[in-house]
Amino acid sequence: MGRIVVGIDGSEESRPALRWAIDEARLRGWQVHAVHAWEYPYLGGSLGYMSLPTADLAEQVQQHAREILDEAADAVIGDADDIYVERVIEEGPAPRVLLEAARYADLLVVGSRGRGGFSGLLLGSVSQVCSQHAPCPVLIVPHERKH
Repeated sequence: MGRIVVGIDGSEESRPALRWAIDEARLRGWQVHAVHAWEYPYLGGSLGYMSLPTADLAEQVQQHAREILDEAADAVIGDADDIYVERVIEEGPAPRVLLEAARYADLLVVGSRGRGGFSGLLLGSVSQVCSQHAPCPVLIVPHERKH
């Protein structure tokens, strides 16, 4: 059975990617693995050395990541019971997590842009890295334009 990995960051732009992955999986009889990567914010530079986060904070961040993925998946999947979407939460930078998940995938699906701050770019940094380094075909779903 084939496998589609789709990156979900919780942004509105990532939902069309999940929708596309689910539709394609239905057509092919494949599985969908919705992946959300999380990590602590970078605290280097002028801030100097910072202490490591506590276990409680790590649990809170992971719980928040789970909520983001569940909210996005529930919004797209709705009441559909004809397809199972495995929901994966993984700690690490999004490009690394997605590329690792794609090692055993037949297709990697990402949105063209996510939560990054450069809205004028056609591709976000994650979609660009994935398109250049993925071990499988990559489909980049453009964001839905608001009219």
